[in-house]
Amino acid sequence: MTTIDWSGLTHAYGSAENVPGLFARLGGTEDEAVWQELWGSLCHQGSVYDASWAALPVLTDIALGRAPGGPIQAVTMAGLITTDPDEECRARYAREIAELLDVARVLRADPAQDAHTFVYLQMAALAFEDGGIWAEALEGVNSEEYDVECPECEEGLYVAFGSYGVFTSAGDYVTGTGEEPDTEGRTELIPATPDALDGIGARLHGEAVECGQAEVAKALTYVFGKASCPSCESVFTVSEEVEKQRV
Repeated sequence: MTTIDWSGLTHAYGSAENVPGLFARLGGTEDEAVWQELWGSLCHQGSVYDASWAALPVLTDIALGRAPGGPIQAVTMAGLITTDPDEECRARYAREIAELLDVARVLRADPAQDAHTFVYLQMAALAFEDGGIWAEALEGVNSEEYDVECPECEEGLYVAFGSYGVFTSAGDYVTGTGEEPDTEGRTELIPATPDALDGIGARLHGEAVECGQAEVAKALTYVFGKASCPSCESVFTVSEEVEKQRV
């Protein structure tokens, strides 16, 4: 960090001169608060700044255990940073990105990893590989829904596959009418058969199965499965509509 003029870099709140001090505070009892401040400064609402990229070597040291602070936080933050489509920065930090990818794969394979963290590590690995829109879009697996548009009638739809059930809704299913059960305006999802998956769907599902993440694997069968519009009955592939919105 001593070779970087942090005062000449910016993050979400202006000058990044406070970044070295934040990293220096890691490894103690206030790590959670420090990471929150780092996330808010370097990755505010998913935005990436020149200071974010400059922090990549520090995050790599943390991920590899050469500096204190927690590998998972370092890897997931670095993953979000590398979703930024800056090819010059990717080339400049190619060594760090390769090292972070190795760590992400090891952490992801930990059988004790909870489902949410596993998904974030999958996202990070995809980002380090420059693996396309799913480095960000996969977050819908953790939120248990995707907001898509019917390709036929252009109705705004929610595709849900979690604690509220498994369905496509033409309206806000969380607030709804306040009545239980309320299935009006909903249609069932048709999960993909694992053997029929290909491409990124097959890869993500296979990784989840291999790492013992049954909950994630099941969710992915809905993400890469079929849905039908409650308004016009058009059938579509959920993942294809998610990808269209991310292009």
